[in-house]
Amino acid sequence: MSLQKRPTGGEQPSMLGVLKLRVPFVHYKVEIPDVLQGAILCVVPLSITALMTSVLGIPFEIAVAFVLLNNMLYLVHSHFGDPAVAGWITAGIPLYIAFLSGYPEGDARLLALIALQLTVAVIFLGLGVFKGADALVRKMPMSLKSGILIGAGVSAVMGEFAADGRVWTMPVTILTGAVLGFFMLFSETAGPLRARYGFFRFVAQYGIAVPFLVAYVFGILIGEVDAPVIEWGFTTIPFTSMLQDYSIFGLGFPPIEYFIDAIPLALAAYIIAFGDILVMDSLFKNADGVRKDEKLVFSPRRNSIIVGIRNFLHAVFAPFISLSGPGWTGGQALVINRYMNNPRSVMDSYWGGATSLYWGMTIAIILVPVVTLFKPGLNIGMALTLLIQGYLCGYLAIEMLDRQTNLERGVAVIVGSVLAVKGAAWGLGVGLVLWFFLEKNWFADAYEATHPADRDGEDDAVADRS
Repeated sequence: MSLQKRPTGGEQPSMLGVLKLRVPFVHYKVEIPDVLQGAILCVVPLSITALMTSVLGIPFEIAVAFVLLNNMLYLVHSHFGDPAVAGWITAGIPLYIAFLSGYPEGDARLLALIALQLTVAVIFLGLGVFKGADALVRKMPMSLKSGILIGAGVSAVMGEFAADGRVWTMPVTILTGAVLGFFMLFSETAGPLRARYGFFRFVAQYGIAVPFLVAYVFGILIGEVDAPVIEWGFTTIPFTSMLQDYSIFGLGFPPIEYFIDAIPLALAAYIIAFGDILVMDSLFKNADGVRKDEKLVFSPRRNSIIVGIRNFLHAVFAPFISLSGPGWTGGQALVINRYMNNPRSVMDSYWGGATSLYWGMTIAIILVPVVTLFKPGLNIGMALTLLIQGYLCGYLAIEMLDRQTNLERGVAVIVGSVLAVKGAAWGLGVGLVLWFFLEKNWFADAYEATHPADRDGEDDAVADRS
């Protein structure tokens, strides 16, 4: 089958009308650099297995099967018209652990997680089906948008550098990987090096995969990371065991009080996830400004519907402790940076990169030798991902505030600070109160209605200045 070509400046071809189904080798090319990068970065989703075993009591082999199912569901996004490199609702993981720890170990925690994930699924599906997600992106005050990003970025970095953060479990290793990763992705020096040297251009297209590998090997050499013990075989999904021991088919439906307990946390999880939607919306607009040969269309509504479906399927068949979110900021940065830094002759379409990343990751998780090879480095991959998320959230928030007033900038900083320290619900609540009392001019319409001449004079003055 031949690759369908797109007109310059148009959308990548697809089928099934509004579903926008894209099939590999027909509607997009498989990008080998992204496949390899995804295979190496399988350490990121696999890192959640530590929490699944310790908090939920799920055996490691079953936890890996849960991760494999989770990765396969990521592919729904890029195959049905959503350009997002999907992920978890990562910044809320400490909140989910605290919530689940309030229940006895065993089946009660699994039922609490099922209730939480079903509630999150309803929120995403409701806002998606009834177009609430698009309206939120358009109508939310800029101070709240940027404040959510500031809070998400600060939370990600604070979590890694906290007293019990991942950085201090292997400081030299993780900081080495972080310095190399930031240099490859964001440095002012990296651009000229990519343009001048073919070898550097070849290495740079793999994003943080190479920095991870360097840090991982270096960590083993200096003794901060254990040497891997390779095992052989293939990862399978034991559906019978999953249905009997970890799903509503074996455990039963959660009690209604579990759902009531889950509502505040589910709303907070959506608020956190909304920050990822804002990040992606900004990144795709930036990419459209750089790559004029392809039009990327990001619909928060489509994204929310798919995220709701993923959360529903997980809640029913394999409850997932990190929940299913709209985007993986670190992975999104990898794909979109490679896309923007290469012409069409090198990377034909964004869709090839976004989809190939998860094809590579999913194939790697199926291979037990790959899983066991990278198992000691799981904390490195997670730390690099969250630090990149913090960087992206920070600079996008500042960019949003570039043309705003000092009042809006101040509100954004307060919203971000409260969100980082007290959580998403507090951050949004404080932001809404500040917007209501500080930003919203409740008398503007009434004044203009009674003083139309003043309004005309202001318009003339603006015209004169122009």
